[in-house]
Amino acid sequence: MPSHAIELILSRQLADCLSVPVFIVDPQGNLLFYNNPAEEVLGKKFEDTGPMPVGVWGSSFHPHDEEGNPIPPDGLPLVQTLQTQLPAHRTFWINSLDQKSTRISVTSIPIIGRSRDFSGAMAIFWDNELHL
Repeated sequence: MPSHAIELILSRQLADCLSVPVFIVDPQGNLLFYNNPAEEVLGKKFEDTGPMPVGVWGSSFHPHDEEGNPIPPDGLPLVQTLQTQLPAHRTFWINSLDQKSTRISVTSIPIIGRSRDFSGAMAIFWDNELHL
């Protein structure tokens, strides 16, 4: 991530140290990184998927509500944070890339540095079946 804002680089370092799943995106919504705990929930290593645009990651995991209705990318907390630069939260279901269905709670926050520049967003999510 050498060409990215220092706040994104530091966010990635933080995500590497956390035991909860984390997604990091740039201001355009491009997925820049997800950590090892996220790999377990998503069913694929980041090194295998690499960076993804919002249109790909927003639908790759088939987010859906309790009734199975698809949630469009605009209904996802991370996309909402990108649009508003405000925190967002939602609980919903995803299908991992290895076809496991998981209920997750996602909280997203904007990444805004001391200069007040919006550098992207971070989503921390929780597998509601997992108890650490």
